Amino acid sequence: MAGRLWATGAATAAVAALAAVVATLLMRGVLDVAVFAPHRAGVWGDATTGYLAAWAAVAALTATGLLHLPLVTVARPRAFFTWIASLVTVAMMLLPFTTGLSTGSQLASAVVFLVIGATITALLSAAVPGVAPDRAYDG
Repeated sequence: MAGRLWATGAATAAVAALAAVVATLLMRGVLDVAVFAPHRAGVWGDATTGYLAAWAAVAALTATGLLHLPLVTVARPRAFFTWIASLVTVAMMLLPFTTGLSTGSQLASAVVFLVIGATITALLSAAVPGVAPDRAYDG
């Protein structure tokens, strides 16, 4: 179980990092919102885009560890994981609204965090039946 879970977590980390880059490109390049870097940094932004992708990968690996614990301890691991991951995602989405950023940057940042959190939550919660079929029933 653990090997498949962590392999899934590593794959999720790669997808989350790419999702962070794509969402940032959408906000900066298509919608022309200065998110995670000033406008002068261009479509790709500056080093913060790379940092965001790296932190998305770290978040996915942390979430994998978080999922590992319920898989071996609680009755409905997917339900608990989904609730925890969803609440963390909402907290990250609210974080930009506590800053002095422009409203557009706040909204764009929240959307990027939503994309990252939804990617991690969906991929890891969907993996539960494959990594622990005897623990997959959440009904």
